[in-house]
Amino acid sequence: MKKDILRGLKTAFPIALGYLPLGMAFGILAAQQGLTALDVFFLSFLVYAGSAQFIASAMISSGAASAAIILTTFLVNLRHLLMSASLAPYLKHISSPVLAWISTGITDETFAAGYPEASSGKVTPAFYIGLHCLSHASWIFATVTGCLLGTRITNPEKWGLDFALPAMFIALLFMQLKNKKDILVALAAGILSTALAFVLKDNFNIIAATMTAASVGVLIEK
Repeated sequence: MKKDILRGLKTAFPIALGYLPLGMAFGILAAQQGLTALDVFFLSFLVYAGSAQFIASAMISSGAASAAIILTTFLVNLRHLLMSASLAPYLKHISSPVLAWISTGITDETFAAGYPEASSGKVTPAFYIGLHCLSHASWIFATVTGCLLGTRITNPEKWGLDFALPAMFIALLFMQLKNKKDILVALAAGILSTALAFVLKDNFNIIAATMTAASVGVLIEK
C-alpha cells in the first residue's frame, strides 16, 4: 500500500507544480472579482475544477442567479462523464464506495496523468490516495494563496494570468498526442469547437465538439 501511495504522489508531483501558477491566477482574479479567501477555499474544495471555477467566479461577481451558476458549472464539467466512462472498465475491481471517492478527484490533469496507471489493470485505491490528495491539496493551497495576494496585483492580464488555464490545457493536449489518430481527433475537436462557438453559447460548443471528436476517434480505431 505504501508503495502505491508513493507512486501516486510521484505521479501527482508535476500536477501540483502546474497547479501552483494556475491556482494562484484563479485566486488573484477571484479576489479582484470580490470573492473572499473563504469563498475561494470552498470553491476549490467542493467544485475542484479550474475552468468551472473561473466561470463561476465571474458569474458570482456579476450577480448571476444561483441556478444559472450551478447549471453552467454542471455543463462545463460534463466532460468528466467521458473521462469516467473511459476509466470505468479498468476500475471494476474497486468497490463502489471507493469509486465514489475517486470520482470526486477526477480532473483533466489527474485523469491524463493517472490514465496510464489505470489502463495497466493493476491500479489500486492507494495509488489514487496519493494522486488525488496531493493534487487537490496543492490546488486549494494555490487558489487561497492567490486570493490573499490578489489585492496587491492590479493588472493580472499584464502578466498573462488570464491565459493560465488555456495554456495548461494546451500543454496537457500535447502530452497526449501519441500518433496520427490522436492528432486527427485533436484537430477535429479544435476546429469544430471554434466553428460551433459562433452558433452555440454557454460552452455547449466545447461539449458538442468533444463528443463528436471522441466518436470520430472511436470510428477510426474500429
